[in-house]
Amino acid sequence: MNPQFPIYIASYKRWDSRLTVKALDSMKVPYKVIVDKIDYDKYANVIPEEKLLALPPKYREQYDTFDKSLTTTGAGAARNFAWDHSISIGASHHWVMDDNFQGFWRLNRNIEARLTSGTGLKVMEDFVLRYDNIALSGPNYEQFVVAKKKSPPFVKNTRIYSCLLIRNDIPFRWRGTYNEDTDLSLRVLKGGWATIQFNAFLVDKITTQRLKGGNQEEFYSKEGTKPKSQMLADMHPDVAEVVWKFNRWHHKVNYKPFANNSLGNCSHIPTGKVNNYGMKLVKFLSDNT
Repeated sequence: MNPQFPIYIASYKRWDSRLTVKALDSMKVPYKVIVDKIDYDKYANVIPEEKLLALPPKYREQYDTFDKSLTTTGAGAARNFAWDHSISIGASHHWVMDDNFQGFWRLNRNIEARLTSGTGLKVMEDFVLRYDNIALSGPNYEQFVVAKKKSPPFVKNTRIYSCLLIRNDIPFRWRGTYNEDTDLSLRVLKGGWATIQFNAFLVDKITTQRLKGGNQEEFYSKEGTKPKSQMLADMHPDVAEVVWKFNRWHHKVNYKPFANNSLGNCSHIPTGKVNNYGMKLVKFLSDNT
């Protein structure tokens, strides 16, 4: 079972690792990879061209970096192209993913099981489509859910990171060189929309600074983390601040003002027996799976 909405992977200088590509391939889930034209041939050597989209230069040239002194757009430009491309093919929603995911998981009864199909993505879509006011949704990070602690299946009205299901008709687009996920989440919430962060389904993401490629050279090696956090505080001084924690600068966001944002009208509430969408818990022979 696969998701009904198109999936886009925004990738930058990671034709060697291709982690998200490999994860989706292993699940037999279709996708498109958005890459810069200068790197297109390098990606085409390892990814079938029918799965590649070259980023039109205008998306970087016209991108709102928020700080006019910055010339690096980060992933936001490619994400805006994904948004427009999905609309052009008639989709009401689209998925956009980072390029450093090792895999996807289901959390059930405090057991994390690796997903071997796109069923988890389909389940999240179906949940979101029950309501008419959910703008953003997506799985939580696997490392943020503790196996020995009870977690709700989803959390309302918080930030959605790295793996997002986006409703196409909301009046927003990506902006900012840093923390664009949090900025978009906050603008959506301030606009009265709702977000859903799933714990029932998780994504295993490699920390940006641990994986070669991406924007780490431009963002982290030269500048550290303070400018990244400061931009978000400048964007949203009413709910965001810069704090020193774990030996580096971080942003801290207060999501309490948005706690009561409604999910909107519900088209139907499932009744009867639990629907597991055909998923079964299977023990693999390999310890790595």
